[in-house]
Amino acid sequence: MQKKIFVVLLLFTYFVQSIMAQTDIKIISSIDLASIPAGTTQHYYLHLINNGLGQAVYIPIMIAKGVEEGPVFGMVAAIHGNELNGIPIIQNVFKQIDAQQLKGTLIGVPGVNVVSMDRDRRRFVDEEDLNRNFPGKEKGNRSQQYVYKIKEKLLPHFDYLVDMHTASFGRLNSLYVRADLSNDLIAQMANLQDCDIILDSKGVPSTGDGIAMLRTFRAEAMLQGTPTITVEYGNPQVYQADIIARGEKGMLNIMRWLEMLDEPIEQFPTPPIVCKKSYWIYVEEGGLLEVPVALTQILKKGELIGVVKNLFGEVIQAYYAPEDGIVIGKSSNPVNMDGGRILHLGIIK
Repeated sequence: MQKKIFVVLLLFTYFVQSIMAQTDIKIISSIDLASIPAGTTQHYYLHLINNGLGQAVYIPIMIAKGVEEGPVFGMVAAIHGNELNGIPIIQNVFKQIDAQQLKGTLIGVPGVNVVSMDRDRRRFVDEEDLNRNFPGKEKGNRSQQYVYKIKEKLLPHFDYLVDMHTASFGRLNSLYVRADLSNDLIAQMANLQDCDIILDSKGVPSTGDGIAMLRTFRAEAMLQGTPTITVEYGNPQVYQADIIARGEKGMLNIMRWLEMLDEPIEQFPTPPIVCKKSYWIYVEEGGLLEVPVALTQILKKGELIGVVKNLFGEVIQAYYAPEDGIVIGKSSNPVNMDGGRILHLGIIK
């Protein structure tokens, strides 16, 4: 009995100590880079919103400020709550950075949508996709206010930005980059990644004047004049060691290119395949889907890409590649109703 009491007390002590360690992190309402001592790395909780109980919701901020003036490079992960691979990429990059040897400032946000992360959900509490709600509204609904505060409290600080994503539930992704290759700076950022594919993508939905009513985080950053790429790091709700390691290399490469680090840029043995466009292919009639192709597989027009069967194993319909291309992503969920996704086909440039 005494042994059980001792174990309980030990666990309780550990729990209290862990909470106390968390409270050592400074809470801030805004980022003030000028106040951070040069040559240091700081961790903060940035107050973004209040929850339904009137309690503050904080997002984690990591800042390494170098001893010399230079660019501010930002890395933001998990605007969708199930896109986790970017989190350890940011953490591991910071572990490798010595602020005393750094030129400029590195900002990492390892989990910008903490509300959905805590619930193992992709979308926000109102079922909205935060990455389709920029620029948000100061007095709008829940998701609109959340992204408005991301825009106001984070975006103004970045000179360069990487928006870190993964596939969504029920899908698999290669490691690929979305980038506007007509912009030389953005094209360079994309080509510094250890990625499989680069997809030439403007990222700004057009309404005739180039400004959409609703847009992505990347599109918002680009409209603010910040060179930005989106990197899709594999699969949802998991940590993938190989993807994470490749992601770290890409982030360090950008820092070397920006001369934030006095190191040579790492060269990768296999150059990425560049796609001029891409699109998803969908099932026309629902059933149990098999996708007999692999990520990054090169496809020829007419090649089998999907088979839909009924519950008795009878083939309802087979699907074939409509043109030559490469598999960027694909469905991992066999159960697909009408309109379910088969695969994401990239058309090679």
